[in-house]
Amino acid sequence: MTAAIRAVGLSKRYGELAAVDGLDLTVERGELYGFLGPNGAGKTTTIRMALGLIHPTGGTIEVLGSSVTAGHGPFERVGALVEEPAFWSYLSGRRNLEAFVRAGNDRADVHARLDRIDDVLHTVGLADAADKRVKHYSQGMRQRLGVALALLGEPDLLVLDEPTNGLDPSGMREVRELLRQLADGGTTIFISSHLLAEVEAMCDRVGVMARGALVAEGPPGTLRGTTDRIRIEVDDVAAARNMLARLGGPDMTVATSPSGPGVLNVRLSDGLGAADVNAALVRGGIQVHALEPQRDTLEDVFLHLVEGIDVPR
Repeated sequence: MTAAIRAVGLSKRYGELAAVDGLDLTVERGELYGFLGPNGAGKTTTIRMALGLIHPTGGTIEVLGSSVTAGHGPFERVGALVEEPAFWSYLSGRRNLEAFVRAGNDRADVHARLDRIDDVLHTVGLADAADKRVKHYSQGMRQRLGVALALLGEPDLLVLDEPTNGLDPSGMREVRELLRQLADGGTTIFISSHLLAEVEAMCDRVGVMARGALVAEGPPGTLRGTTDRIRIEVDDVAAARNMLARLGGPDMTVATSPSGPGVLNVRLSDGLGAADVNAALVRGGIQVHALEPQRDTLEDVFLHLVEGIDVPR
């Protein structure tokens, strides 16, 4: 089966500025793929090339097995929300969707999309606000209306640029669950976002962009890697420190945690695991109330990868 999105050597230059620089990217069918990067990393430029809105300087990009050129591609099978959606403020949410649909040229497609308006409004949680004027919508409601517009054509691929922008925590959860449901149903979703916790919670794979190139890619858990750090709660900190110093030798570091009394942060030496530490403490008569591996968050990984990269692109 062909990939949903495939870029090979994709580049976009504006004079001396490389907005996207030799990008190789593959998004498989049915994936929920998170596209991360700081402002100016090249994410939106990549999305615009995938949607045929701008033409690459070099390389190729395919969407749903078809080559994309400026204005040409399988866009009838793609739903997209790029940056903040624009609507007529004096019309209701429903009337806005109807206006966009009626601008189409294919009569059968127009009727099919009109018939889906109530369904998509319900899907994005706007059924009760469908007849309210958009000028009275919150920013989060306008974002959900944008997602509704992108869903009207029952797309095989959904491309979303910052879809949870402006949403409160409840709204973020609703959109996250909606996107997960769509992906589980077979829709490929390509989502650009700065909200790392949201991406980590819902995406199958994540790609990190910096200076126009992909600097890391993989499942969120894989990107966060393994850990050699543990957090331990004990009844006797001094005794635990002494025992761990003997157990791990000079390669093990033990520090009292500022999070509370009786807590130690331990960096393990080679060849020792959390189970070894726990067993040694128990044998020494030290009560272990909690022992938790400490892994880098996706945000930690992201900041490490893009540290110092702040050039606008």
